Amino acid sequence: MAERAPIVTIAGKGSSLSSSSLLSIANSTSLVKIDSSILDKLSPNAPLSSTAPLAQPDTNPSFLTLEQSRAALVVLLSKLVSSTKGIRPVLPNLIAETLNRENLDLGVLDWGSGLGFLESVLGLSDCSASALSRAADAVAALSCEALRADVSNAVNVVDSGDGSAAKDDAAVASDLKVLLLGSKLVGRVKADAVSEIPEVHGSFREVVRFVHSRTRVELNCGVRVGKWESVLKGGKALVTTFASLAQNLQFVGEGSLRRAKLICNSIDDARTRSWVLELFDKNFGSSGCFHGGLEMVSDPALFVNFLGETYKLLVRVRNVVAWEGALALFVLERIDGEKDKAVGGAVSKINGETLNVEKKGEKKKKKVVMGKGTAVLRQVIKDRLLKEGGESTDSFEEFNQLTLNFSSFFDPKNVELDEFLKQVKEIVESNETRRLPKIPKGTRDFSKEQMAIREKAFSIITQVFKRHGGSALDTPAFELRETLMGKYGEDSKLIYDLADQIKLNHRKLLDGMLEICGVSAEKFRTICSSIDKLDKQSFEEVKKEMVEEKGLTVEIADKIGNFVKKRGAPLSILSELRQEGSEFLNNSGSTLALKELEILFKALEKSKCIHRVVFDLSLARGLDYYTGMIFEAVFKGATQSVYYNGAASPGQGVLGCQRSGSPISSACAELKITWEFKYPMWEFELCFDGGAIRATETQVLVGVLGDDLSLAAELVNELWSAKLKAEYIVNKRIMKLFDRATESRIPWMVLVGEKEQNEGIVKLRNMETKEEVVIQRNSLVEELQRRLRETLM
Repeated sequence: MAERAPIVTIAGKGSSLSSSSLLSIANSTSLVKIDSSILDKLSPNAPLSSTAPLAQPDTNPSFLTLEQSRAALVVLLSKLVSSTKGIRPVLPNLIAETLNRENLDLGVLDWGSGLGFLESVLGLSDCSASALSRAADAVAALSCEALRADVSNAVNVVDSGDGSAAKDDAAVASDLKVLLLGSKLVGRVKADAVSEIPEVHGSFREVVRFVHSRTRVELNCGVRVGKWESVLKGGKALVTTFASLAQNLQFVGEGSLRRAKLICNSIDDARTRSWVLELFDKNFGSSGCFHGGLEMVSDPALFVNFLGETYKLLVRVRNVVAWEGALALFVLERIDGEKDKAVGGAVSKINGETLNVEKKGEKKKKKVVMGKGTAVLRQVIKDRLLKEGGESTDSFEEFNQLTLNFSSFFDPKNVELDEFLKQVKEIVESNETRRLPKIPKGTRDFSKEQMAIREKAFSIITQVFKRHGGSALDTPAFELRETLMGKYGEDSKLIYDLADQIKLNHRKLLDGMLEICGVSAEKFRTICSSIDKLDKQSFEEVKKEMVEEKGLTVEIADKIGNFVKKRGAPLSILSELRQEGSEFLNNSGSTLALKELEILFKALEKSKCIHRVVFDLSLARGLDYYTGMIFEAVFKGATQSVYYNGAASPGQGVLGCQRSGSPISSACAELKITWEFKYPMWEFELCFDGGAIRATETQVLVGVLGDDLSLAAELVNELWSAKLKAEYIVNKRIMKLFDRATESRIPWMVLVGEKEQNEGIVKLRNMETKEEVVIQRNSLVEELQRRLRETLM
């Protein structure tokens, strides 16, 4: 054994025995050492145990392999030194010395008769299964490209959090998606062996994780002492765990075998396909064998055999996955070779040198593009194979060597496998472009131009509010989850296509209208939500919804239609509703609403703004918390609402309409500007008279022609000190300076070159008129302030 082999310390403070450490010691790639502090606690004069050995049923001897036997010794050593009571140091030291010897043969010893050694097989299986789970996903991704498979079903399994998809299935699908990101090879051939990868490999991941959890407990628990029946409990738990592992291994192996067979059959060259299939069948037969010796056992004497058979199954599945990987790499290399030949063109010789000359008119084939992840994995595997078998795989012998190299590469004892799996992990966790930050649903980012529009709009709105005695308060743009997920969330549309004036209605008038038409009180709000759609749908569509979905009769719906079509000048519509014989006068709620509207309309008339208001009986918000007047406003020429308003119901605690325990009066109203949700920002430009929108307020651009950054910093700092809004640019090309000022719509520009610097002058350029003047360097600030004042006057 090499002197520089790593050392695994047993029973150190805070340490625990891992399955990877167990594997490395079992395969003689690591030395074992007992922590000195533990040895000090062992008493050399401890009395021998007086407990009689447990009586075990008669069993046939079961011999473990050398690897399993060494693992059994490691587990025994760990448990002995962990339970220091009654243990003399001579025994642990003897076991450690035995494990560290070279040329140790324990194969003739019967380890399998005792249940205490099941943990050794469990630990080896855990380490191998964990590596196989990750390697199988990477190989499956390579197979998808070799088969040119349609992976749409395999990569679109998403864990939505609602239990509709298993988390591990979704994780496998996500890893495949990352590995195949950007691949031009996938997407053609449909195959069940590909579409089932997330389900089969996801289930395998889940079981492997459970096995790992169980392994940690079993390797580090104390020695079981007591009656034979109590010792059996641990064995039964392990057999149950291994039964699930064995079943999933069968599924993974069968899927890998099917994909490998498909890859064999996909080889175009008949001769090559023939000897590849021959070699494949020689190793795995026509269907492969994953079921032998794995029937569920209840006899404790067979527990070790069952775990051993499961471990053998794991090795067989690992070999199949290795073959699948070898075949995938073999086919991908052939695809690359065909591509190189296709673009090679004709051969010509010039001065004795052979050159590839593309034929005239011959189209160049597109480059074969693999996924970003699979391309890296393929290169990693190729680099490893170059050391062991070369790059060519065209012959029977070379391909056979490739499969042997793959099998050894996927053996957990191989240190290079660990590096390969780390690279797989880095690729799937980096996720590159797919993991760009995403803004929350229902929100948006604003560009610099849109922010300029936004600031100007809010400035105008704020000035108008202040002029009328309004005060401001701000609330989050995010609504309460209860509001969005409750009964209001579905009906509360956030964009409305309305006319270009203020539209107004009264909730009590609306309720009275529905009562007059014969609508029952419990259906008032749901019918209101239908009426509210009249600005987006025809009345026939709304009528169909009210009759078929909400249970109104055709007569009632038609009667509602006669009313909601009334819209126009406020005083005119009000007069029509109050004329003699009107049904509204016989309804108490409507009568009160008409009186309130009369007061409002007279006030609007005196304010000389009634011409901006439309009295519209079809305006009906479907939310319960509007109890009074309803109005909605848009900008002239626009087709969407900027805000809506209604007096809130005092009973809607979910919307926060309570103040100091007292309900808010329905007579009070607030004007709510719902900017983020109501209106696309770019359409807001319509209210700025077609003027150009500037993203910045920069007044002066200092342009230095050359590379003197310090000069630019000095000049712009003088302007900043004078409270001027300025920025600078340094470039050797003068057009770059002009382009910057033009693109940012900066009105003034200061130009300084080497000549200007030597003469102590600067050029001041009006970017709108293109006029340039030369001024003294020391009067720059005063001249700019004067010209900017003149511009504002």
